[in-house]
Amino acid sequence: ISMEFRNLSKVYQDVISDICHKMGVGMAEFLEKKVDSQHEWDKYCHYVAGLVGIGLSRLFSASELEDSIVGQDTDLANSMGLFLQKTNIIRDYLEDQLEGREFWPREVWSRYAKKLSDLAKPENIDVAVQCLNELITNALHHVPDVLTYLSRLKNQSVFNFCAIPQVMAIATLAACYNNQQVFRGVVKIRKGQAVTLMMDATNIQAVKAIMYQYVEEIYQKIPSTDPSSNKTQQVIASIRALSLPGSPMASRHHYSPIYLSCAMLLAALSWQYLSTLSKATEEYVQ
Repeated sequence: ISMEFRNLSKVYQDVISDICHKMGVGMAEFLEKKVDSQHEWDKYCHYVAGLVGIGLSRLFSASELEDSIVGQDTDLANSMGLFLQKTNIIRDYLEDQLEGREFWPREVWSRYAKKLSDLAKPENIDVAVQCLNELITNALHHVPDVLTYLSRLKNQSVFNFCAIPQVMAIATLAACYNNQQVFRGVVKIRKGQAVTLMMDATNIQAVKAIMYQYVEEIYQKIPSTDPSSNKTQQVIASIRALSLPGSPMASRHHYSPIYLSCAMLLAALSWQYLSTLSKATEEYVQ
């Protein structure tokens, strides 16, 4: 890694060293404290994922694959990371509990239970789902920023790289919303659904249509008695305004089957590699 880093141009080295330093300092801050407020939740997610979005955006601009504004607008880049990280934290409630980790903000869950672990108890399932819905509503507030960020991208490879995780995230939130299974096991989108998302998310109009589809799915599941129902409806309305469907999916067939097959194969191999690497790293640390 050190050798590869030294082989990079200084403009890239500066970005990488700056982001890694900020991330290390930030993660160290949360080694000895839990995530209490929603502000601290945003702060933690910024350190572990928002900075990744900012760093990548600066690299996109430094390489001239994208305009300078992509790297300069750190708020939008940060939102890209926060949306993904919050989705992972929400989905992984039970796994984190079993491993002794807590990333849901106390400010939210304390309104529903005395301890975060209490949400996994069968007798608390109704309030647990209400807490889940509130956190999903919080995460959805990043979607307008995500759409604005993606609309600025011009390079096809950069767009695919950025867009695919975002559409996976909205599909995951739709699957988790108002779903008791989050507290009983693992909620994942189907493999066929994931492949379809990878094939479709090749331009901004297609991504807007995907976002519209899944927020509508969430909207249809909003319980009238849910404490966050009004807030959920409001954020969905703001997303609708940015992603109203016309004929957005038509352009997806512009790319050849060979291109799509290669992209899908690369994505599958990358996912497998990252999953294996993550597992090996966890085993090594333990």
